[in-house]
Amino acid sequence: MSEEEKLLKEAKKLPWEDRLAHKNWKVRNEANIDLASLCDSITDPKDPRIREFGHFFKKTVADSNAPVQEKALDALIAYLRAADADAGRFGKEVCDAVVAKCLTGRPKTVEKAQAVFLLWVELEAVDAFLDAMEKAIKNKVAKAVVPAIDVMFQALSEFGAKIVPPKRILKMLPELFDHQDQNVRASSKGLTLELCRWIGKDNVKSILFEKMRDTMKKELEAEVVNVTGTAKPSRKIRSEQDKEPEQETISEVVGPGPSEESASDAPQEIDEYELVDPVDILTPLEKSGFWDGVKATKWLERKEAVAELTKLASTKRISPGDFSEVCRTLKKLITDVNIAVAVEAIQAIGNLARGLRTNFSASSRFLLPVLLEKLKEKKPTMTEALSQTLQAMHKAGCISLIDIVEDVRTATKNKVPLVRSLTMTWVTFCIETTNKGIITKAHKDYVPICMECLNDGTPEVRDAAFSALAAIAKSVGMRPLERSLEKLDDVRRKKLSEMIAGSEDAVPGGSSTVSVQSTRASASSAETSESAFVKRSAASMLSGKRPVQAAPIAKKGGVVKSGTSKKVEGVSQKASKLIEAPEDVEPTEMGLEEIESRIGSLIQSDTITQLKSAVWKERLEAISSLKQQVEGLQNLDQSVEILIRLLCTLPGWGEKNVQVQKQVIEVITHIASTTTKFPKKCVVLCLSGLSERVADIKTRAHAMKCLTTFSEAVGPGFIFERVYKIMKEHKNPKVLSEGILWMVSAVEDFGVSHLKLKDLIDFLKEIGLQSSAAATRNASIKLLGVLHRFVGPDIKGFLTDVKPALLSALDTEYEKNPFEGASAVPKKTVRASDSSSAVAAGGLDSLPREDISGKITPALLKSFESSDWKVRMESVDAVNKILEEANKRVQATGTGELFGALRGRLFDSNKNIVMATLTTISNVASAMGVAVEKSSKGILSDILKCLGDNKKHMRECVLNTLDSWLAAVHLDKMVTYIAIALVDSKLGAEGRKDLFDWLSKQLSGLSSFAEAAQLLKPASSAMTDKSSDVRKAAETCINEILRVSGHEMIEKIVKDIQAPALALVLEKLKPYGAFQESARSAPVGVTSKNVTKVGKSTANGVSKHGNRSVSSRAGPTKGTKAEPISVQDIAVQTQALLNIKDSNKEDRERLVVRRFKFEDPRIEQIQDLENDMLRYFREDLHRRLLSADFKKQVDGLEMLQKALPSIAKEVIEILDILLRWFVLQFCKSNTTCLLKVLEFLPELLDILKDDGYSLTESEVAIFLPCLVEKLGHNIEKVREKMRELTKQFVVVYSASKCFPYILEGLRSKNNRTRIECADLVGFILDHHGAEINGQLKSLQIVASLTAERDGDIRKAALNALATGYKILGEDIWRFVGKLTDAQKSMLDDRFKWKVREMEKKKEGKPGEARAILRRSVRENGSDVAEQSGEMTRSLAGPLVRRNYGQPDSNIERQLMPRPVAVASGPTDWNEALEIISFGSPEQSVEGMKVVCHELAQATSDPEGNAMDELVKDADRLVSCLANKVAKTFDFSLSGASSRSCKYVLNTLMQTFQNKRLAYAVKESTLDSLITELLLWLLDDNVPRMDDGSQLLKALNVLMLKILDNADRTSSFVVLINLLRPLDPSRWPSPAPNESFATRNQKFSDLVVKCLIKLTKVLQSTIYDVDLDRILQSIHLYLQDLGMEEIRRRAGADDKPLRMVKTVLHELVKLRGAAIKGHLSMVPIDTKPQPIILAYIELNLETLAAARMLTASGPGGPNHWGDSATNNSTAGTQSADAQLKQELAAIFKKIGEKQTCTIGLYELYRITQLYPQVDIFDQLTNASEAFRTYIRDGLAQMAKNAAAGRTPSSMPMPTPPPASLNISSPDFAPLSPVNTNPLSDAKMNVKSEPTNFNLPPSYSEENRAANALTSRVLSSDYNFGDQRNDKFMTGVTSGTLDAIRERMKSMQLAAAAGSTESGTRPLTNVNDNLNHGFPHSHIPLAPEHVGAENALQGGVLPMDEKALSGLQARMERLKSGSLEPL
Repeated sequence: MSEEEKLLKEAKKLPWEDRLAHKNWKVRNEANIDLASLCDSITDPKDPRIREFGHFFKKTVADSNAPVQEKALDALIAYLRAADADAGRFGKEVCDAVVAKCLTGRPKTVEKAQAVFLLWVELEAVDAFLDAMEKAIKNKVAKAVVPAIDVMFQALSEFGAKIVPPKRILKMLPELFDHQDQNVRASSKGLTLELCRWIGKDNVKSILFEKMRDTMKKELEAEVVNVTGTAKPSRKIRSEQDKEPEQETISEVVGPGPSEESASDAPQEIDEYELVDPVDILTPLEKSGFWDGVKATKWLERKEAVAELTKLASTKRISPGDFSEVCRTLKKLITDVNIAVAVEAIQAIGNLARGLRTNFSASSRFLLPVLLEKLKEKKPTMTEALSQTLQAMHKAGCISLIDIVEDVRTATKNKVPLVRSLTMTWVTFCIETTNKGIITKAHKDYVPICMECLNDGTPEVRDAAFSALAAIAKSVGMRPLERSLEKLDDVRRKKLSEMIAGSEDAVPGGSSTVSVQSTRASASSAETSESAFVKRSAASMLSGKRPVQAAPIAKKGGVVKSGTSKKVEGVSQKASKLIEAPEDVEPTEMGLEEIESRIGSLIQSDTITQLKSAVWKERLEAISSLKQQVEGLQNLDQSVEILIRLLCTLPGWGEKNVQVQKQVIEVITHIASTTTKFPKKCVVLCLSGLSERVADIKTRAHAMKCLTTFSEAVGPGFIFERVYKIMKEHKNPKVLSEGILWMVSAVEDFGVSHLKLKDLIDFLKEIGLQSSAAATRNASIKLLGVLHRFVGPDIKGFLTDVKPALLSALDTEYEKNPFEGASAVPKKTVRASDSSSAVAAGGLDSLPREDISGKITPALLKSFESSDWKVRMESVDAVNKILEEANKRVQATGTGELFGALRGRLFDSNKNIVMATLTTISNVASAMGVAVEKSSKGILSDILKCLGDNKKHMRECVLNTLDSWLAAVHLDKMVTYIAIALVDSKLGAEGRKDLFDWLSKQLSGLSSFAEAAQLLKPASSAMTDKSSDVRKAAETCINEILRVSGHEMIEKIVKDIQAPALALVLEKLKPYGAFQESARSAPVGVTSKNVTKVGKSTANGVSKHGNRSVSSRAGPTKGTKAEPISVQDIAVQTQALLNIKDSNKEDRERLVVRRFKFEDPRIEQIQDLENDMLRYFREDLHRRLLSADFKKQVDGLEMLQKALPSIAKEVIEILDILLRWFVLQFCKSNTTCLLKVLEFLPELLDILKDDGYSLTESEVAIFLPCLVEKLGHNIEKVREKMRELTKQFVVVYSASKCFPYILEGLRSKNNRTRIECADLVGFILDHHGAEINGQLKSLQIVASLTAERDGDIRKAALNALATGYKILGEDIWRFVGKLTDAQKSMLDDRFKWKVREMEKKKEGKPGEARAILRRSVRENGSDVAEQSGEMTRSLAGPLVRRNYGQPDSNIERQLMPRPVAVASGPTDWNEALEIISFGSPEQSVEGMKVVCHELAQATSDPEGNAMDELVKDADRLVSCLANKVAKTFDFSLSGASSRSCKYVLNTLMQTFQNKRLAYAVKESTLDSLITELLLWLLDDNVPRMDDGSQLLKALNVLMLKILDNADRTSSFVVLINLLRPLDPSRWPSPAPNESFATRNQKFSDLVVKCLIKLTKVLQSTIYDVDLDRILQSIHLYLQDLGMEEIRRRAGADDKPLRMVKTVLHELVKLRGAAIKGHLSMVPIDTKPQPIILAYIELNLETLAAARMLTASGPGGPNHWGDSATNNSTAGTQSADAQLKQELAAIFKKIGEKQTCTIGLYELYRITQLYPQVDIFDQLTNASEAFRTYIRDGLAQMAKNAAAGRTPSSMPMPTPPPASLNISSPDFAPLSPVNTNPLSDAKMNVKSEPTNFNLPPSYSEENRAANALTSRVLSSDYNFGDQRNDKFMTGVTSGTLDAIRERMKSMQLAAAAGSTESGTRPLTNVNDNLNHGFPHSHIPLAPEHVGAENALQGGVLPMDEKALSGLQARMERLKSGSLEPL
């Protein structure tokens, strides 16, 4: 082994650092190679070696040995490929080293260095890379600068501008432009061009070009032109590559869909603002003398000063600073007297806004009002400056639409119309340029502003408002405008709808084309960017056009694409099909040798040799042989180009021999006709030669045939384009003339669909017709004649400037070739793939159309609105001139405003202008063609309205316009407009007749036209027209409609056809007999389909052909009346009067628009009513009611009136139809019929009332607005009846709901209506004041009438308000709003008069009755109030939906009608509670507001007494609200708002958020509330309510809050009780698919969830609950089930049972054996033993076995009885130990922050009970501080006890006391000595077991409990020295027997004292109430202490929380509140 090898081997053992820095270059080389291979093997980027190697490369890449340096770069590349972004920490030092040492090395080294840089970019170390580049470009050696620029170029083109920030590159470029080395300059240019691709040419130009020399600028400008398309990144950073494999596999399967590509390839918008550095302008502004200049007196100096600011602010980006002073100055200058200064200031503001953007927001808000105010200036310079500045402020983001609402609102109320209109125009601009999100938030503010502006007196303001609304609709859709649109009249609504539709139509067309283009562009750019990059240098961009792209290196997962036209396999082939590159039509040069080499064996070599021969016969023989060989070729497609090239070269187009020439042309023709795709390249090769052959008479025929074949292959359009140039430039005139003749034949063969007619016509005008050769001119004339055949007379418009002689020749030619239109079918078709689309676009529209949008200037549009009629006429004529200039062929783009202007002139007061406008519109329609329909924005409807003119020549003008419109647009597009016009009453008889005649004429020329069926309904309604001419014309038209529509279409709409037309229809449809029957029966609505009956009804019910009795005004004779009716009556006697079988009332009501204001029925509404009546009313009835004869209508009503009692249900089903018919009669003028209706309606309402039916809102909305509006009828008798009817409505429906309709009547235009409505307001106030208490603010409207001129109105208003004064008293002044002094004076006088009147009638004082009512309700409930005479109508409505689980008396009170005690908002807490209890859901909201206010005030002032007062009423409040929950939810489910529901839940939430209030709620109330809430949580209807999801959320949150804060004992008891199946009466009616069992299951699950929440926190709340009560409820639950059921349920895994067991288990676990001491309320001595005992024992044993508590001794279930007898010693031993244990637990409590107060209180009680015990002995080990704390605490407790304060009134909440002997598991383990399970019930037993002494007891009058049995006493009780001997007698032994004996004797004594109480069941105890104690002292479980029994037994009930174990039970027995054992 050589020395060198040894050295290398030894070196491998060295550490990496030593190897890489070794002095021997070979060792270093080896080390780098090894490092590279090691890095290649690392697969995990988190490998620790990656971090270890990172710092090596800083030195290795700087190696002085070039080969080693290369290897080091290889290692670095391998390292970077293995690493992740974490390696970026080494980026800076390594990049700097590479820049310093590698960029000047060998080319290979430089290349690798560049690869390294790109990898650092891939690892996101972009900043390190660009820092290094900044150093690299400063290198003095140019050779090092070029690679640096190239690598930046590569990084940008590969990774894109998102990864490589262009801003830093832009900063580097300027110094490179001036570099002395031309290569550097060239590279920098290339980098600039690449930047253009990424950030746009304009951005690059504006930032860089100003920093260049002129020569450089010119060079770059020339290059920038060639930059096309947008760039797309071709490489991803490492973190994104991780996601790449998945995406690639997906894309391979799916293929590159255009939608995906267009989405992902969308170019990134880069804002130039972000690319430039901010410029400070405040400093130079200071120096410029700005501040002095703006104060100058000369205007010029001021202007120059501001101009300086404008100039400085024109920079692209301004540094933020304090511009407040500048803005204040500018604000003054805006209002400068000199307009030039003001304009300059405004422009300066615009520049500041553009430069500062969001930093100018505050200043923009400050300046905006002044700018908007300044819009009043009419000077154009000012207006323009303002609009530009305002737009700039919005574009720059200085102001948002949301922030400027108030400024806009102020501006739109400005008195100057110009301010209003320009403000709205600007708002429209802002809306159009704002994103959808902001518009969604802001539209609520802007729509009302726009709606207000629609009523403006100035047209400009209205138009601007329309535009703004259209912009909003375009942005966020129609939904936000729907409610507002309802308030508009028809004209405005229609105009707005048209504008919106226009704006929507304008978008899709444009956007679709844009999207297609962008998709193509992005697709092509994607292809380019994918395939373009191998390793380009920046300079390669400068080739003038993009370089030919070589194949890219295949990246992972990518597909290799080749740049040549070779076949591509797999995915790329699919991609190439999707994105076809445009065909290359320009042939490249190819020499004969190359042709021969490529043609190979296709053609015999001898043939080619012969073709070169000089002898023509040999050439002829060779070409014949070639022809045979070509015809014999099987696959010709692949060899087309090479064969054509051969023929063009050998023998070539220069061949002199004619025969050879012919043969060559035939071969080419054969090839072109047989190949599937003939390349355009081949056509180009042949055209020049062929055009010369066409000129030669010998070869002409062959050449023309060949050209025609070419046209079939590639389309004549391409041939024509190429031939124009050849023919223009050729010297031989024959080439031109014969070429044009071939064009004639081509047009005849192929038509004009493939040609660009503009180019062809221009060629003929400029070349053909101008030629000096007659043959050429004649050929041109002939070609134009043929074009006329296809295009029509429109072609003449393009040849107006031709010489007259030629024009006459052309006219002659046109006559020979008349226009054939659609019938001119081409003889030949094109095989090319794009032919289908070309044909579709061909025909008439292939004539060029000119864009005239530029000629429609604002000035022209403004002149349309001029006040001078001559100017208006000139503007109309100007449009005609524009059309003439455009050859009467115009594009639709940009003509929207023109149509708007023309529409305005259709309603001009000058009739001549209207007619001129109509003529112009017809010219525009002819010139625009089909596109006129979309761009005209519905102008046709306005044209048709002109038919209403009574002048014949006007109507003729309209019909001419319709003819022109029809020529441009097909009739089917006009049908909808015509149908609307036919039913327009304003059209007049003549207009309708003319329109019908025109329609008949147009339809007569058609054989089939299905859309005509739409016209049948309006035409049939015209059959009842007064004018016989209209009826006749309509009949003719109907005949035509029936002819062209087809019976299938008629069948669909026959039921909508009215009677007179029905006969015609049926007559026409006789051939279709089967249909005839159904057609007749359908509209009649007869149930039986008896043919004879139908025949009779048809013959008699429908007017006969000659008899128009239905529509004639004169009444028919008696004979004609009697006969048909009697026949019909006989025919239909057997049928029901009303047929409601198929009626769907809900669907009809859904269509009703609920408005307070009345609008006259529209024609289509009347038709719908007639159709409904035909369907549901018997034939004789609907015929009478729909008759034009009022007598028949009265007969029909009488029929209904007689049958009314028997058909009440049917009437209810079609009540909405009846009411609509009544509305129709109210609108007619016949008094007799109206009086009959007014006689019928009260009867109807009475029937409905008796039937218990309540009118729906829709029904009221149909009828009541009309009734209110017609109250002011001019006949007194009618008025009286209407007045009574309205009052009846108020009673039957609801005063509160009728009130808004009556208030709307106060706004009527009819004075009599307003007077009647004012009287009705007085009536409602007098009789139903309580019902409208929430709407009293509306009295402002009545009060405003006192300012009316009309004395009667004033009088009525004053009377109504005087009635209000009588009811409300002085409170009325709160509701009348602001009044003038005169009005106040009038009111004052009237009120005084009212007081006198009341005194006379002895009615008391104003408002007094209301006050009495309030008091009576508060004091005595509803009964007294009812007797007081003030009882109002019941608000209860239908029966209550559910039984709320209240006692019977409560249910009765629920169902009783209750008055609402107040007629205005409640004034105090009690009144509020009354309103909540007895008011309707809507009224109770007012009460809840007061309650919430009181609660909020009390909560905010915890120290005050308010909360104490509220605590007393907490239970009452919650009880009221619990009852209200169901009512409010039921009310909302009926369709009303959910407002009252939200208020109820919110009030409950506020109540239960306060722990004191929550704790004061009683168990029964809690039961009612929790049940109600859980039921509503389960109700499926709640989510469908208004804001249902929010209500559900609120119910959930409220339930959790109740569980958190209410008394936990009550919560446990209530929830355990609710686990039982719920009474079915408490449920709403079950859903059809859900049984009560299923519902109960769901309910139980919800209860279980609540219990789980309570049980989870039992460990921390164990001392807050009364365990005795909980165990009692568990006991009752288990006993109710019984053992059998428990076993069954246990097997079925029953959730409720499992939950009860869980609660019990948790209690046992927490209390251990001490739980037995809490069984005082469980009858443990009954036989068999209670089930709960077995479960407790089981749990104790299980837990003891699991060592979760200390075993309680051997006493199992059998030891409940006598186990204590032999265990007295155990009790003796444990007394002291238990006391110590208890003290230990108390000290532990004191030591914890949360329980310290409780602990101190308990310790204080121990010291009181056991004064002999020295507690400080227990604290020997405690610190002095703790002992002092205890001493002070006990002193404080003594003070509290003396003051009568309980722990519950102290700040810290106190848990209820537990027994002294129980040691909580939290504190200390149970004493192991205590093995007696009942020893817990015997506390503190001394060592003498039989005669222990009891500690002192307390005086009986204070209800003191036995100290022995009491762990802690409430400090309410006073201590005394007396002993109570009652408790001592008989209890001298610790045995259970002794205790039992004592209990029995007590029980007997109690039974003797109160037999009643002894027999009462335990469950009834809950209903007792604890009277006589202060609220705060009521025991915590008062339900179980019977007050009556306690008094009878002589022992007051004790505080149960102060008792424990068996002693508590004994006390209960003694007081008689527990049943005997």
